Amino acid sequence: MPLTATLARVDADLAAGRVPLARQRLRGLVSSYPTDLTLRRRLAEVYRLYGEPAEAGRWMYLEEDRDADETSAFEARYPTAQERMRALAWHGPESLAHSAFAVERLTAVRTDCSEVLGRPVDWDSTPSAPDGEPDAGTGRFSGFLAGAGCLGVVLAMLGIWVNGLIALFR
Repeated sequence: MPLTATLARVDADLAAGRVPLARQRLRGLVSSYPTDLTLRRRLAEVYRLYGEPAEAGRWMYLEEDRDADETSAFEARYPTAQERMRALAWHGPESLAHSAFAVERLTAVRTDCSEVLGRPVDWDSTPSAPDGEPDAGTGRFSGFLAGAGCLGVVLAMLGIWVNGLIALFR
Protein backbone atom coordinates (compact mmCIF):
# COMPACT_ATOMS: atom_id res chain seq x y z
CA MET A 1 0.00 0.00 0.00
CA PRO A 2 1.50 3.38 -0.90
CA LEU A 3 2.63 5.76 1.79
CA THR A 4 -0.09 8.35 1.13
CA ALA A 5 -2.86 5.72 1.25
CA THR A 6 -1.58 4.37 4.57
CA LEU A 7 -1.33 7.87 6.01
CA ALA A 8 -4.93 8.51 4.93
CA ARG A 9 -5.92 5.35 6.82
CA VAL A 10 -3.97 6.56 9.87
CA ASP A 11 -5.92 9.83 9.76
CA ALA A 12 -9.21 7.94 9.42
CA ASP A 13 -8.27 5.63 12.31
CA LEU A 14 -7.44 8.58 14.55
CA ALA A 15 -10.65 10.39 13.60
CA ALA A 16 -12.64 7.24 14.46
CA GLY A 17 -10.80 6.78 17.76
CA ARG A 18 -8.93 3.68 16.62
CA VAL A 19 -5.66 4.82 18.18
CA PRO A 20 -4.10 1.33 18.49
CA LEU A 21 -4.65 0.66 14.79
CA ALA A 22 -3.22 4.07 13.86
CA ARG A 23 -0.18 3.35 16.03
CA GLN A 24 0.29 -0.04 14.39
CA ARG A 25 0.10 1.47 10.91
CA LEU A 26 2.59 4.21 11.82
CA ARG A 27 5.00 1.69 13.36
CA GLY A 28 4.88 -0.22 10.08
CA LEU A 29 5.52 2.95 8.10
CA VAL A 30 8.48 3.93 10.29
CA SER A 31 9.84 0.43 9.84
CA SER A 32 9.48 0.74 6.06
CA TYR A 33 10.68 4.37 5.90
CA PRO A 34 13.09 4.69 8.87
CA THR A 35 14.64 7.94 7.60
CA ASP A 36 11.34 9.83 7.32
CA LEU A 37 11.34 12.21 10.28
CA THR A 38 7.73 13.25 9.62
CA LEU A 39 6.53 9.69 10.22
CA ARG A 40 8.53 9.52 13.44
CA ARG A 41 6.90 12.77 14.60
CA ARG A 42 3.42 11.40 13.82
CA LEU A 43 4.19 8.23 15.76
CA ALA A 44 5.36 10.33 18.73
CA GLU A 45 2.03 12.21 18.63
CA VAL A 46 0.14 8.92 18.84
CA TYR A 47 2.23 7.79 21.81
CA ARG A 48 1.36 11.08 23.52
CA LEU A 49 -2.30 10.05 23.18
CA TYR A 50 -1.38 6.88 25.10
CA GLY A 51 0.42 8.93 27.75
CA GLU A 52 3.73 7.18 27.05
CA PRO A 53 6.42 9.86 27.30
CA ALA A 54 9.34 7.44 26.84
CA GLU A 55 7.98 6.24 23.49
CA ALA A 56 7.07 9.77 22.43
CA GLY A 57 10.62 10.79 23.34
CA ARG A 58 11.98 7.84 21.38
CA TRP A 59 10.31 8.92 18.16
CA MET A 60 10.99 12.65 18.71
CA TYR A 61 14.63 12.11 19.70
CA LEU A 62 15.88 13.37 16.34
CA GLU A 63 13.79 16.57 16.43
CA GLU A 64 15.15 19.87 17.67
CA ASP A 65 11.79 20.89 19.18
CA ARG A 66 11.52 17.69 21.23
CA ASP A 67 10.11 17.79 24.75
CA ALA A 68 12.81 17.62 27.44
CA ASP A 69 10.71 15.40 29.76
CA GLU A 70 9.98 12.95 26.94
CA THR A 71 13.66 12.88 25.99
CA SER A 72 14.62 12.19 29.61
CA ALA A 73 12.04 9.39 29.81
CA PHE A 74 13.42 7.85 26.60
CA GLU A 75 17.01 8.08 27.86
CA ALA A 76 16.01 6.53 31.20
CA ARG A 77 14.28 3.60 29.45
CA TYR A 78 17.23 3.11 27.07
CA PRO A 79 20.21 4.17 29.22
CA THR A 80 23.08 2.96 27.02
CA ALA A 81 24.10 4.14 23.57
CA GLN A 82 23.71 0.57 22.32
CA GLU A 83 20.11 0.39 23.56
CA ARG A 84 19.33 3.80 22.11
CA MET A 85 20.83 2.83 18.78
CA ARG A 86 18.55 -0.22 18.59
CA ALA A 87 15.53 1.74 19.85
CA LEU A 88 15.90 4.49 17.25
CA ALA A 89 15.59 1.86 14.48
CA TRP A 90 17.49 4.02 11.99
CA HIS A 91 18.90 2.54 8.78
CA GLY A 92 21.43 4.04 6.41
CA PRO A 93 23.88 6.90 6.88
CA GLU A 94 23.08 9.84 9.13
CA SER A 95 23.02 12.16 6.11
CA LEU A 96 19.64 10.71 5.12
CA ALA A 97 18.09 12.59 8.05
CA HIS A 98 17.87 15.88 6.10
CA SER A 99 18.14 17.81 9.36
CA ALA A 100 21.38 19.04 10.89
CA PHE A 101 20.08 18.36 14.39
CA ALA A 102 19.05 14.78 13.52
CA VAL A 103 22.41 14.13 11.86
CA GLU A 104 24.15 15.41 15.00
CA ARG A 105 22.04 13.22 17.34
CA LEU A 106 22.45 10.10 15.20
CA THR A 107 26.20 10.63 14.90
CA ALA A 108 26.52 11.13 18.66
CA VAL A 109 24.61 7.91 19.45
CA ARG A 110 26.59 5.88 16.90
CA THR A 111 29.92 7.34 18.07
CA ASP A 112 29.09 6.63 21.72
CA CYS A 113 28.14 3.07 20.82
CA SER A 114 31.37 2.59 18.85
CA GLU A 115 33.42 3.84 21.80
CA VAL A 116 31.67 1.51 24.26
CA LEU A 117 32.08 -1.51 21.98
CA GLY A 118 35.62 -0.59 20.97
CA ARG A 119 34.89 -0.98 17.28
CA PRO A 120 33.13 1.00 14.57
CA VAL A 121 29.41 0.38 14.17
CA ASP A 122 26.90 1.61 11.62
CA TRP A 123 23.15 1.91 11.51
CA ASP A 124 22.68 -1.05 9.18
CA SER A 125 24.37 -3.45 11.61
CA THR A 126 22.98 -2.24 14.90
CA PRO A 127 24.76 -4.19 17.63
CA SER A 128 22.82 -6.64 19.73
CA ALA A 129 23.03 -6.90 23.50
CA PRO A 130 26.41 -7.98 24.84
CA ASP A 131 26.92 -11.67 25.60
CA GLY A 132 25.43 -12.66 28.92
CA GLU A 133 23.20 -9.61 28.99
CA PRO A 134 19.54 -10.08 28.07
CA ASP A 135 18.20 -8.01 25.23
CA ALA A 136 15.31 -5.68 26.06
CA GLY A 137 12.19 -7.76 26.63
CA THR A 138 14.02 -11.05 26.86
CA GLY A 139 15.82 -12.93 29.54
CA ARG A 140 15.61 -16.03 31.68
CA PHE A 141 11.99 -15.63 32.70
CA SER A 142 10.67 -15.08 29.17
CA GLY A 143 12.84 -17.98 27.97
CA PHE A 144 11.30 -20.13 30.69
CA LEU A 145 7.81 -19.08 29.63
CA ALA A 146 8.54 -19.95 26.01
CA GLY A 147 9.87 -23.36 27.03
CA ALA A 148 6.90 -24.00 29.30
CA GLY A 149 4.52 -23.01 26.50
CA CYS A 150 6.18 -25.42 24.08
CA LEU A 151 6.07 -28.19 26.67
CA GLY A 152 2.36 -27.49 27.23
CA VAL A 153 1.63 -27.77 23.52
CA VAL A 154 3.57 -31.03 23.24
CA LEU A 155 1.74 -32.52 26.25
CA ALA A 156 -1.64 -31.45 24.88
CA MET A 157 -0.89 -33.02 21.50
CA LEU A 158 0.33 -36.20 23.20
CA GLY A 159 -2.87 -36.33 25.27
CA ILE A 160 -5.04 -35.95 22.17
CA TRP A 161 -3.05 -38.66 20.38
CA VAL A 162 -3.32 -41.10 23.33
CA ASN A 163 -7.04 -40.38 23.68
CA GLY A 164 -7.54 -41.07 19.97
CA LEU A 165 -5.52 -44.28 20.21
CA ILE A 166 -7.62 -45.50 23.17
CA ALA A 167 -10.84 -44.64 21.35
CA LEU A 168 -9.63 -46.55 18.30
CA PHE A 169 -9.16 -49.80 20.23
CA ARG A 170 -12.41 -49.64 22.22
